[in-house]
Parts: sequence; structure tokens; C-alpha cells
Amino acid sequence: MPADVEHPDEFGRPLLRSGVSDRIWTLLKTDKPAFQQEVRRYFELCYPGWTVVRAKYPDIFLRDDREGRMI
Repeated sequence: MPADVEHPDEFGRPLLRSGVSDRIWTLLKTDKPAFQQEVRRYFELCYPGWTVVRAKYPDIFLRDDREGRMI
């Protein structure tokens, strides 16, 4: 694994950097649980097998949990 991984997970593997719409980000300021639910729902649909690790505007960081799964 290269030492220059910008956003590693706890094992040093790179995380995928993605994003969501401003509509979803607005929820973070007004209703954090709704924001978290919308982010999880979005990535479960669009990126099956990936897990949301953290959110820092404007990025959502995802871990690839598809290992060993048939795609």
C-alpha cells in the first residue's frame, strides 16, 4: 500500500470520495438524523456494498465492503 494514501480507512486502504446534493447537505444543519438517513439511503441505492465512513462537506467518504461478494 502506498504511503501517500490521502484518505485511508483504519487498515490503510483508500476510501472512495463521493458527494451528495445540496438538498441533503442542508439537512445536516437542520436535522442531523435525517441527514444521516438520507446519506445512507442514497449510497445503499447508488453504491451497493459500500459503507459511509464519514462526511465532511463537500465530501462523503466510503469504504468498499464488497470483498468476496458476487457483483
